[in-house]
This record gives sequence, C-alpha cells and structure tokens, in this order.
Amino acid sequence: MSEHSGLIVNGLSVHYGQHQALNQVSLNIKPGEIVVILGANGAGKSTLLRSIGGLTPRTGGSLQMNGHPLATLKAHQIVETGLALVPEGRGIFGDLTVEENLLLGAYAKRARADQQQNLERIYSLFPRLVERRRQIARTMSGGEQQMVAIGRAMMSSPSILMLDEPSLGLSPLLSSDVFKTCKAVRETGLGILLVEQNAKQSLSIADRGYLLENGQIVAENSARNLLNDPAVQKAYLGGSGASSGAASASSAKAATKPSKATAAAEKPATVREALAAERTIPDRYEMPRVNVTQVLGMSVNDAIRSAEARQRAAWAQGVTPSNSSASPTSGTGALADMLRRMEQSAAQAQRPSTPRTASTAAHKPAATPPKEAEVKQAATEISSTPVLEVYRRVVDDHGRSELALVDKRKV
Repeated sequence: MSEHSGLIVNGLSVHYGQHQALNQVSLNIKPGEIVVILGANGAGKSTLLRSIGGLTPRTGGSLQMNGHPLATLKAHQIVETGLALVPEGRGIFGDLTVEENLLLGAYAKRARADQQQNLERIYSLFPRLVERRRQIARTMSGGEQQMVAIGRAMMSSPSILMLDEPSLGLSPLLSSDVFKTCKAVRETGLGILLVEQNAKQSLSIADRGYLLENGQIVAENSARNLLNDPAVQKAYLGGSGASSGAASASSAKAATKPSKATAAAEKPATVREALAAERTIPDRYEMPRVNVTQVLGMSVNDAIRSAEARQRAAWAQGVTPSNSSASPTSGTGALADMLRRMEQSAAQAQRPSTPRTASTAAHKPAATPPKEAEVKQAATEISSTPVLEVYRRVVDDHGRSELALVDKRKV
C-alpha cells in the first residue's frame, strides 16, 4: 500500500467566530481499517468530520487524500477524491424511494461508470434494502434509514468513509446491526473514520482510536489498548474506578440510613396512632362508610336522611357513658380537651384587662378547669345537635372549581 494512500490530516484548526473548535488536530487513516474518534459532547468530533469533508471552513492545517491536497477543494470536489461523509442524522431524502436515494450517491463522475456494480454490492451488504427498494425512505425504521445513508455514500466509490454518530437514536438491537454493518463495509476494503457515542462497541470493532478533548488530540493508541486503559474506562466506558467509588458511596449511605423495618418500628404508621400515643381516640367516633349499592336509586332527600341517621348514630356512640376512655366526664377524651380550651378562652375574655408587668407575669393565676358537670352538659348538648352540611363542586367561567354549600341542617 502506498505511503500516501488514505487520508492524512495535519494541524487542522477550526474557529466559530472567536471560539476555537479544533486546535492543531492531526490524524491518519488508510483503506481497510476502522479508526474511531472518542470524546465528550462538544469536544469537536462532528466539527472534525465536517471540516475534513469541506462543509465547515478551516482556519489552518493541511489535508491530503491519496496524495492530493484538499485545502482548496469544495465539498463536491472532495467526494471526487474518494472521501464520503455520512452526516449525523443520516440526511437522506425522505420523500424519495430507497433506490432513488442510492442512485443519487452515484452522481460523482468517479462513480458513474460503476453505478450498477456498486448498487449490487450495496444490495448484497444490505439484503433488507432489496426488499424495500421501492419504499419511501421516511417510512422506514431508523436502522434501515441508516443503511440507506451508508449505501448512498458507498455509491460514490469512496476509499474512506466518514460516519458521524451512526447509532444515534437507535435501539440497542439496531445499534448492534449498525456496528455489524461497519465491519462488513471494512471487509470490502474501505476505511472508516468513525465518530460514535457508544465507545465500548465502537472500540470493539475498531483498529485504532484517537481521544479528542477540547478540540485537541490528547492520545492515540490501538483499540485494544484504549479498551484496557483505566483512564479511558473511567471517562468513556464507566470503568471500575468510577463504579467502585459509586458502590462504596452507596454502601456507606446504606450503612448510615436505617432500614425500612426499623423506621416503621420507631415511627407510628398513621396520624391516628401518633395521636393515640398521647390520648385515646376510639374508632367509634368515625362515621361508618357506605357502599354505593346502599344509596343507589335513592333521592337526594332520602340520601340526606340516611346520612343524618348514620351521623346521629355515630355521635351517640361516641359520647356513650360506657365509653370510659373517651367520655368527657373522664377528662381525658378529645372532646373534653376541646371543651376545656373553649372554657379557658371564655374565662380569659371575661376577666378585666390589667397592665402586664413583671410581677403580674410571675404571679399569673392558673386557669380554673371547668367543673365536671359543666363539661358533661356541654358534651351532651354538642352530641345531641350535630349539623349536617351538603356541598357541591361548582366550576366558574374561568375553570376554577370550589365547593358551594347546598344544604345545612341540624341532625
């Protein structure tokens, strides 16, 4: 193989205004090998391929393809030298058929004589395209459209093929098919300059690789050595260093965090249990739930009367004298606490207001607890005259909803 065969890039620089996207990038690739460019998002990988293909203006450096300089050539002239680009996003003509897209790739002068031969070679590489050659390209799956894009580039009879993110947006199964396709293309004698987000799979099929960081080539090695490099594993492959650190951090977090069983044993499951730890709240204060079938077919008045009866029964059970734990006379129930606070507020409101001084604050008399008979009488009055309120949700012209009181009556 000739010393000048293939693509040679030396000191390539690209600027976007004042921003330098590529700085003195140098690389080479020969027919029959796969070279992968690895780098983070924004490192300049796509800019590198576009500048080599003549789509992005270069501000420095030199390029040669099979010994011919490319610096002064336009994009369509670069294709004539044997260099083809499959851009990110595929860039096929969606309204044309598969075969029409492929034939457009043979527009270059160097490919017109071999158009039929190249078409048969592509159909042998991608048998699925033979079945779908009359199908509109945009109706195909992403993996099949990627096959069309690669086949169209191969129709120009290139010696070096540049692929920009060929598996982008594809499922893992279709991505595997794309990488198998790349290996099959290499077997035909073409060289592939590959920019790919899936570093592990791209290195598994590549011969060599370059690391691109902040627009500069920082490392070059064989694909096998890059796969085994700890720094590359940590940066691009989710290496053991990063995973072990994450594992140790998660184990430390698990050690300091109590288990769910321990937390459940220490913390009450519900608010009712938390309150029950301080005072007894019997379940008989809860109004029994009603099944839909019990009120099905009732009128509104019948439903209200039924609810009134259930409410009256629930209140009557809640203040029964047999319930010693919750009876207001015991002084420990929730109802008794509420009545005490009401009596204390009324007593404080009836006292004449006096200036607050240090002596009066220190000798403030204790609140007089209500008498047992008064508490029992108030509890009986409240329990004997419960109020039932019926609400309906109303939506205004602006889409806001609120509850409107429909009916209110003593039960």
